[in-house]
Amino acid sequence: MTDMIGFIGVGTMGEPMCRNLAKKSGMTVLAADRDAAPLKRLEADGVKTASLDEIATTCRTIFLSLPGGKEVAQVCLGEGGLVDKAKLGWTVIDLSTAPPKLAQRLYEEFEGKASAFADAPVARTRQAAIDGTLSIMVGATPPTFERIEPLLRHMASEVTHCGAAGAGQTVKILNNMVLFQTVVALAEALTIARAQGVDGKVLFETLSKGSADSFALRNHGMKAMLPDVFPERAFSTEYALKDLSYAIEMGEQHGVPGLGADVAREVMERAVELGHGKEYWPVLLKAIEDAKGKG
Repeated sequence: MTDMIGFIGVGTMGEPMCRNLAKKSGMTVLAADRDAAPLKRLEADGVKTASLDEIATTCRTIFLSLPGGKEVAQVCLGEGGLVDKAKLGWTVIDLSTAPPKLAQRLYEEFEGKASAFADAPVARTRQAAIDGTLSIMVGATPPTFERIEPLLRHMASEVTHCGAAGAGQTVKILNNMVLFQTVVALAEALTIARAQGVDGKVLFETLSKGSADSFALRNHGMKAMLPDVFPERAFSTEYALKDLSYAIEMGEQHGVPGLGADVAREVMERAVELGHGKEYWPVLLKAIEDAKGKG
């Protein structure tokens, strides 16, 4: 690797990841984004603002942190995209959450240009991105994983090689599917408890001492649903729906019915209809509360 790294997409998760990479790697990071505000903030950490063309010309290691598969495909496969610009020895690392089929296609496309590709989607919260304690699930060849793991560890406390191209996306998407269903259960439990006259804090604190304890309970339940805090510029309901659609699509491809996932999708879609699409996705609690007494 050279000492110049490209980073395309510095939004809610990308900005803190890019910052950690710049501060911990000792390398110069060039960043590109449509929004000038995070780029301006990152300048204080030594990150240099650049265009996609400048990154493609200067950097051999390029990270992507984009909203989803559509944007990843556009940046990589669109006219004048990274696949067209790829050079011998490039390594492209996609931190976004996108369909596994796209990751497999990008692996083939970049391999055809004598370049490497890894899907490396991230899990955990924005605070974890700030703290550098994300969990990253990687789909890549063993040599590529060995090469990029040190860089990923600047952003994550857990880095797992899940298998070949697409495996990282598969594991990440299923992680989110399980999380979404768990939070639906928490929202239902909280709404029922309150209707029964039981304090929500008592409910969740007691659950945390028993077999219902979980990361979702302690974070999405206690830190978002209990205090009724669902900020924007966090992982929105619209983004959650996008990830959930990838999981349901994977199941359909293999004839596996996503019964619980379908329920979670219905609840999230109702939250969007109620005007909560841009808010932090545990706001799906509002859809459960809205449905109370209507069944």
